[in-house]
Amino acid sequence: MADLTVWYDGACPLCRREIAAMRKLDRRGAISFVDVSEGAPESCPLSKKDLLERFHARENGRIVHGAAAFAAMWRAIPILRPFGQIARIPPVLWLLERLYRRFLVIRPRLQRWALRKEAA
Repeated sequence: MADLTVWYDGACPLCRREIAAMRKLDRRGAISFVDVSEGAPESCPLSKKDLLERFHARENGRIVHGAAAFAAMWRAIPILRPFGQIARIPPVLWLLERLYRRFLVIRPRLQRWALRKEAA
């Protein structure tokens, strides 16, 4: 059984690329990746809407989201673990969260761009 559960939007081309890269790096199988694009799984206490609005993970039984969820995912992958550990420092996590929130603003445009690129 995986040490970490990550819920992601499988309908999002950006998310699919990110998760594909993380799957390759997760050689130990420490992460359970769950695509929520077709419905919220019973294993998650959050709604599909919540899961699709932000990145979420369950680390040590606790649900984290946004930059904290990315940091949890990094900690589960040995080569990325140092980045995840650095993200435990409050000012670093604060900055990462601010950057993530800015990304969320432009995410719809990036998704449209990525979809056009996939279709070409």
